[in-house]
Amino acid sequence: MKQLGMAMGFVLSAIFGTSALAQTPQLVTEEMMVKTGDPGIEIYVRNKRPANMSSFRPEQTVLYVHGATYPSETAFDLKLDGLSWMEYMASRGYDVWLLDLRGYGKSTRPPEMSDKAEANGPIVRGETAVKDIGSAVDFILQKRNIPRLNLLGWSWGTTLMATYTTQNANKVERLVLYAPAWIRQTPSLVQGGPGKLGAYRMVTREQARERWYTGVPDDKKASLIPAGWFDAWADATFATDPVGAQMSPPVVRAPNGVIQDSADFFGAGKPYYDPAKITVPTLLIHAEWDRDTPPYMAQGLFPLLVNSPGKRYVALAEGTHSIIMERNRLKLFEAVQAFLDEAKRS
Repeated sequence: MKQLGMAMGFVLSAIFGTSALAQTPQLVTEEMMVKTGDPGIEIYVRNKRPANMSSFRPEQTVLYVHGATYPSETAFDLKLDGLSWMEYMASRGYDVWLLDLRGYGKSTRPPEMSDKAEANGPIVRGETAVKDIGSAVDFILQKRNIPRLNLLGWSWGTTLMATYTTQNANKVERLVLYAPAWIRQTPSLVQGGPGKLGAYRMVTREQARERWYTGVPDDKKASLIPAGWFDAWADATFATDPVGAQMSPPVVRAPNGVIQDSADFFGAGKPYYDPAKITVPTLLIHAEWDRDTPPYMAQGLFPLLVNSPGKRYVALAEGTHSIIMERNRLKLFEAVQAFLDEAKRS
């Protein structure tokens, strides 16, 4: 494990109001690289928590993982209007972590990503990604001396976190699946391009924007994302891939293992994991205009969670797959927080 850096600062946001600002706790940020079981491969984790937090409990510890294309920190810890979701949780007394899987963000890029995409087959399949999650979980549990923690996944991350939970229920307190993926009835918006599927794909800024707005009614598009928020996300996200940033136009490179898995499982009508093996409280939450993981996916998955005590299903109005960075994002934050806080009160 290599220490990258530590910073301390106040979380400030106009949404709190003047009186609440005075009560906002100081947060500490820590960044680390965690070794995996594979030589030369390390995964990036970031932690935020109240500076005065001296004891740690499973119900107040959260690990987040990203989706198929973009890393964790440029969504989960992106300051919009002065506040990120990671900071929102940490300011409420949580020990909050994020993870970049190999091939994403600040984690090690597999050697295949230094070659042309077509030179190799799809990399970072789900089995590998779940192993990375296991490495991060074990690192956090050991560092905090706790037996379990909460897991939060977005999009592809829901499949990975759910799969991990079916295999390691004793290490999971609660499971949050934001924009859950399940058996597909409509084409995926994430495509590997024409021809044979290569090791990775390249996504431009305009492709990212087009995908984001898919499914949004025309009369709602102008108000979906507050001014400057898309550019803030895109600037931060595309900067995480220095090689892609040098291309014309700039791109983000993303491993194609997820696309191969999708074709082999959800796209072929086969489950990737068995929901009946999830035995912890589980929240499914999505927004109505999501076309990446449309509402029918959560609706199909929910009744299959037959052994999840206190399972919950929440649909949010006027948002897309990326409601985490839209004007209604606080509705997402509040619903997830309420679910997690239940464990603190029990």
